[in-house]
Amino acid sequence: MGSRKIEIMDTTLRDGEQTSGVSFSVSEKLTIAKLLLEELKVDRLEIASARVSEGELQAVKKITSWAHENSCLDKIEVLTFVDGGKSIEWMIDAGAKVQNLLTKGSLNHLTHQLKKTPEQHFSDIKVAIDLAAANHIKTNIYLEDWSNGMRNSKTYVFEYLDFLVAQNIERVLLPDTLGVLTPKETFLYIDEVRTKYPKIHIDFHGHNDYDLGVANVMEAVKAGVNGLHLTINGMGERAGNAPMASVLAVIKDFLTDVKITTNEKALHKVSKLVETFSGFRIPVNKPVVGANVFTQTAGIHADGDNKNNLYFNDLMPERFGRKRKYALGKTSGKANIQKNLQDLGISLNDEELKKVTQRIIELGDKKEVVSQEDLPYIISDVLDSDTIEKRVVVENYVLGHAKGMKPSTTLQLRVEGVLYEAHAQGDGQFDAFMNALKKMYKIHSKKELPALIDYGVRIPPGSNSDALCETIITWKREEKEFITRGLDSDQTVSAIKAAEKMLNII
Repeated sequence: MGSRKIEIMDTTLRDGEQTSGVSFSVSEKLTIAKLLLEELKVDRLEIASARVSEGELQAVKKITSWAHENSCLDKIEVLTFVDGGKSIEWMIDAGAKVQNLLTKGSLNHLTHQLKKTPEQHFSDIKVAIDLAAANHIKTNIYLEDWSNGMRNSKTYVFEYLDFLVAQNIERVLLPDTLGVLTPKETFLYIDEVRTKYPKIHIDFHGHNDYDLGVANVMEAVKAGVNGLHLTINGMGERAGNAPMASVLAVIKDFLTDVKITTNEKALHKVSKLVETFSGFRIPVNKPVVGANVFTQTAGIHADGDNKNNLYFNDLMPERFGRKRKYALGKTSGKANIQKNLQDLGISLNDEELKKVTQRIIELGDKKEVVSQEDLPYIISDVLDSDTIEKRVVVENYVLGHAKGMKPSTTLQLRVEGVLYEAHAQGDGQFDAFMNALKKMYKIHSKKELPALIDYGVRIPPGSNSDALCETIITWKREEKEFITRGLDSDQTVSAIKAAEKMLNII
């Protein structure tokens, strides 16, 4: 006996777009639809609600045109309403061939929102189904608020389902509209429907208000559903819908008696694109697609990974088109740093590694985030500092910058054990620092400082952290030029560090 096939229907472009503040453009909807079908390989797409706006109509026209050309028009679905045929007219204009008709799945909604009897509602629904069939449009039926219907008006739900099984429909769509079900209820209610109607195609549409969306999907699959409604990044109204990435991983790893045909490797690409288009940021700790979920932070974990992958589980990042990372910070330790150095092809001896580790811990204590791209800069700064004998030390400084006043610096400098102090103003904070330095040297050492002839600031290429910037200063003294570098999270401080190195060279 073969595995039972579960259809995956993505509703990011319809239900996901109900996320507060999210609206996709026509071109964005088309781009996402193509990726979902061609790369993620979902079975169906719910792309819009009928009669919403002119922009929505144009988006559906673009998608249905592309789908028709690529022989997948039957995979494109639109939410419609029991509205005397207006939604069907909209569908015909849009070129869509599958409607997901929104109807009432609880007596509470029917009585208080529509103010109709079940018989009246069923009669209106039959008209909508028959009109769709007459125009070669297939019908799936949403039972809105079905979960509360099963809790509070089960007789109505089964009366309605008895009516539906005799109609010309493809699927029955059972939503937990308000996200109120527990996993136990999800299994019991779907199992009851499945037992009573063994031949109908059932979809489950879960919301995440209690953070039970994925757990409820698991129980729905166990209870015998044929399809699941999911969204990229868990987008959706209120707390969102059951998230695509987590559900696909759970099915593959824990529900092995069912089969899905989606492509896990495309999840990260699609997830990031939807994040970009929607502006709906993915939490860094969101399973499978979050920025941190394949990052080991503790040094003991990196050490364990070196020793027979002790901290790996079945959620390997390569499954989802991603790569494991090892964070750099105060808890990372030498093992994490070694992992990052290996990726960069850099080798350090034990003493050098110890010094680099200490610098990263110092940055971590300042709540700075260090990335792999920062490492070569840290190494250069730490090892370069060790080659210079520190006869001159910048002990303290106060940098001042106030509206309507020139920036100023008060500086304390220790030169071969003797402490000096000076105050000066300048056109900027570093200029004020240099003026204080010049004043101090002129009075106490009679020396002229080298001329500053070039000043550059850069961050590590590819770095996405705010931990470091590097200041590179070119100095000129007696017709000779030399360069010093400073590294810090603050641009002015990194320049001061470069100046301190200069003082120890001259």
